[in-house]
Amino acid sequence: MGSKGIEIVGMDVNEVINLLNKAYADEWLAYYQYWLGAKVVKGPMKEAVIQELIEHANDELRHADMVANRIIQLGGTPILKPAQWYDFTNCGYDAPENPVVEEILKQNIKGEQCAISVYKSLLDTTHMKDPVTYNLALQILEDEVEHEEDLQSLMEDVGILIGKR
Repeated sequence: MGSKGIEIVGMDVNEVINLLNKAYADEWLAYYQYWLGAKVVKGPMKEAVIQELIEHANDELRHADMVANRIIQLGGTPILKPAQWYDFTNCGYDAPENPVVEEILKQNIKGEQCAISVYKSLLDTTHMKDPVTYNLALQILEDEVEHEEDLQSLMEDVGILIGKR
């Protein structure tokens, strides 16, 4: 941990670490939701959906790494026990119990919309107070917005294919 790097944070560092641990829990749960969804999904356009879910899972894992690194930079410790992810999560976890393409897409769109809200809030909280965390949140937010758009486009395509739109 760099003392000057912590010194430039113009807010309670423990508050930032707590917010980042919540995001960290969300990223791991999102990773697992995408990864497992890609394994069990069934229905029209299954291969395109699998490809998108795997890509998003990899992005969520990368986000978890970025967030963990920032927590450590601030002198904190990322959540060490996966069971605690449920205690910290903002967005929760939707098990892919109904593997139909549309249901999997709905679950993940909901997750992305939650993530967009979480990172927007983190941007608002750290703006002009913690430029490094702000920049990290902005980078991740850009990915989450893109993910929502990708999933909604797939949902639209599936709807057209099965005659719902």
